[in-house]
Amino acid sequence: MIDYRILKKQILLKEMNDDELRKIAGIIEKVRARQGEVLFQEEDRTRGLWLIDSGKIQITKMAADGWRQTLVVLGAGHFFGELAIIENRQHVSKAEAVVDSDLLLLPKDKFEKLVAEDCELALVFFKSMVMALSQNLRRMNDKFLSVLISY
Repeated sequence: MIDYRILKKQILLKEMNDDELRKIAGIIEKVRARQGEVLFQEEDRTRGLWLIDSGKIQITKMAADGWRQTLVVLGAGHFFGELAIIENRQHVSKAEAVVDSDLLLLPKDKFEKLVAEDCELALVFFKSMVMALSQNLRRMNDKFLSVLISY
């Protein structure tokens, strides 16, 4: 089991109390990804929700024209793989370590069991996820509008 206190650095978990973090820490797996290592490809089944302890992860998607487009590069404290868990589907993007990275994997099956058994924890978790996703969406909208205005 990992030390629950390292989870306090995670955007997704920062609003949780120590007891909630201990429950999450009990099911998290540490994963070391080397530079260039692919964590998942488009159409892979999800292993779970990924949290970045250190390093950088690049999320890309193959565009219709055949070029791989970078969607985002995420650093420590961020998370990825959440859409495949929420929507219960395969990944629609590729995740690759830009540099050697220390990751925390919240396995899908253990996560679903925890959520089913602890509704209060599930509410805190999903509220944090919605807030983080909303902030990301607002940032993307701002960037898109900025590009349109400068065109």
